Amino acid sequence: MSSADFDASDLKVIAFDVFGTVVDWHSGIAAEVERVFPGVDGAAFALAWRAGYQPAMKAVMERIAAGEGGFTLLDELHLSMLDQVLHDFSLADRIEAGARRDLSRAWHRLPAWPDSVEGLSRLKKKFTICTLSNGNIGLLTEMAKRAGLPWDCILSAEVFKAYKPDPRTYLGVAGVFDATPGQVMLAAAHHDDLAAARACGLKTAYIERPHEFGQARPKDVSPQPDNNLHVRDINQLADLLGC
Repeated sequence: MSSADFDASDLKVIAFDVFGTVVDWHSGIAAEVERVFPGVDGAAFALAWRAGYQPAMKAVMERIAAGEGGFTLLDELHLSMLDQVLHDFSLADRIEAGARRDLSRAWHRLPAWPDSVEGLSRLKKKFTICTLSNGNIGLLTEMAKRAGLPWDCILSAEVFKAYKPDPRTYLGVAGVFDATPGQVMLAAAHHDDLAAARACGLKTAYIERPHEFGQARPKDVSPQPDNNLHVRDINQLADLLGC
């Protein structure tokens, strides 16, 4: 569907993926790693840390499904993933426990993309804007406070006790706001996230973030026809939605 064909008259809520879509996790993590470990390749470390993200969440959901444990906050997963990456980079003996925990909270301190605050502020005037992130509530709240992200509401996998792409997360947003799935749009820089949202009846907007994985690893941001909208950044999304 082209943007000219898109009818936003029934749209009530825009939920945003956060990591990579609203904030620049790669440069943020790389900078913090290089501050703690001068001379270490922060870009490579950031990619290695992020690579553990999906497997860790999948393992949690498999344990829950098997009745072998409860939901685990992303903060805890980040810490356990950090331990593995420190070991892989031969850095485990170069950091004290307190500094290690502080580094694990680098995900709370990520910088917003340059367009994020302005674009969200524009959208907020017409729509309810919220997060729909696998990050936990404390993480997302501290990130928003630090980066000036003007959310109306912070929703998280923690609220629904399920990580995306579980349908409970997407349908949960509609439930929170007493909306139909079709009155909710997911905005994200990841086609798999958007596809899962569409399967639940949500509208979708793809936001280009070609340098999510760093300047040296540009990402393919080609349009996919199933998305309702395809935009270069959040300001353009606001343009198309008349904000």
